[in-house]
Formats: sequence, structure tokens, C-alpha cells
Amino acid sequence: MSFADPAAAPPEDLIKEGSDAGFMADVVEASKSQPVIVDFWATWCGPCRQLTPALEKAVRAAKGAVKLVKIDVDKNPAYAGQLRVQSIPTVYAFVDGRPVDGFQGAIPESQIKAFIDKLTGGSSAASDIAQVLALGAESLALQDWGGAAQAYAEVLSIEPDNVKAIAGLAKVYLATGDADQARQTLAMAGDSNDPDVQSARAQIKLLESGGNGGGDTAALRARVQADPNDHQARFDLALGLASVGDLKGAVDELLTIVRADREWNDQAARKQLLTIFEAAGAGSDVAKDGRRRLSSILFA
Repeated sequence: MSFADPAAAPPEDLIKEGSDAGFMADVVEASKSQPVIVDFWATWCGPCRQLTPALEKAVRAAKGAVKLVKIDVDKNPAYAGQLRVQSIPTVYAFVDGRPVDGFQGAIPESQIKAFIDKLTGGSSAASDIAQVLALGAESLALQDWGGAAQAYAEVLSIEPDNVKAIAGLAKVYLATGDADQARQTLAMAGDSNDPDVQSARAQIKLLESGGNGGGDTAALRARVQADPNDHQARFDLALGLASVGDLKGAVDELLTIVRADREWNDQAARKQLLTIFEAAGAGSDVAKDGRRRLSSILFA
């Protein structure tokens, strides 16, 4: 199953090397049609080398809602002087031909994003993204894979590094049998500890640990029925059930092992249960009921 590439091409002409000669056209006049951020910097300025790349990244992520003009104050001192720039980096935001906001010094990316959101009305965009993510999650729960993929791809076209959309799209690929594409998609999340990313990772881990066990569940179940104390057969059965999405069935089998011998195979059953709970999601019925039952066994 294939879906549209969620990565959108970055907008053109969003970032420009400015000058005193072009200030009126590039900043004042341009800000009458959209906000313009002016970055006053210099080649010798250490904090500038931290701030400017972060500004560029945030402006590109805003997808054309704002422009950035970078002005080297050593080569272009006139407007820096008029705006009373006393230290660099100094950033001003222009709207309707006049400065409306600004800050000095290098600040974290989260504060830069908040600065741009305030300037462009990004809080509304964030609300829209939250609604699309909720739609994706609902579609995923209803096994509407196409609808879920469309929702997550829409978010990623706006925020290519949105980890919840990345995790959601990876789960769609997993559900439709494309594990390789799921792994590639999830790699976009880097080392994120977001719960949705961790859930997708756990689902991949379950798939890998189950191997082709899903096709052998009948034989494994027969072995368990023949010898209920064959913990390895029951454990393999649980892996097979988990790999084909029967997480509740897998939990039942693993809890049976823990109840009979919690230390079996270096607590392998308990450890696998934790992976399943993570894959199911902390708020899922599978995880909540499974944890309750596990606690009642361990602390009885």
C-alpha cells in the first residue's frame, strides 16, 4: 500500500540577505503584505551563529507565513542605528511597515517558534493540527487506514517533524503489512521519547520478535493444550498472537506463565508484557487491564 509523500517542498524566497539600500523594499514595504523578521548580525558574533540557523529553520517551517531578512550590521549600519540596535544578535518583527516585536540574544528554538506563532497567528494553526491528529487517531482506531494516512500526511506537510504524525503514519504502514516503510517512517522521529513514538517502536519490536509465529499459532496452541506447563510453547504462542495484532490474547498467555512461574527464563513473560502494554498504549484497555492483572499476581 502506498501513500502520498508527506514532505512538502519548502517555500521559495523566504530568506534574504538584506542591506541598508534594500531595507525599505525588503522589510518596510514587504511587511505590508506579510510579517518580516529582521535579523541583525555580524560575522564575528558567536551567538549569531547559533541564532540565525534556528531562525531560518523556524521560518521555513512556517511555510511562507513569514519572511526573514538578515542584515550584517558591519556592512549595513544605518538602519541598525536608527532602530537603536545596541547588541547583536537583535531581532525585530515588522508588520504593516513598522516594528511590532523583537528580542535580543540567542534564544531556544521553542521560544523562536512561539515568537513566530505570535506574529503569524500560529496558535490557530496549532489548533488545526491538533484536530487533524485527533482525526488520524480516530481513523486508526476504526481501521480506516487510508483516512488515517491522509490525516497524518496532511500534518507532516505542515510540520515535517511532528512526531505524533510520524508515529501514526508508521502504525498505518504496520497495519497494512509494510514493516520496512514503517521503520523508515519512524526513523524520522529520531530519538524522541514521545509515547506514540514509543508505542510504534514497541509494535515493530513485537512484529520482529514474533517472526512468522502468527502462522504457527494453531500448532503452538495444540502444544500448550497437550502440556500446559510448556512455558516456551506458550511464550511462542503469545509472540505469534502479538505479531498478528491479538494483543489481548498474547497478554492472557503471558499472564498464565507469570502466574505459574514468574521467574521463568529470566522473567521473559513479564518483560514481554511490558512491551505489549507499551505497544497498545498506556491508556488502552489492553494495557490498563493487563497491568491490573499483573499487579494482582505479583503482589498477591
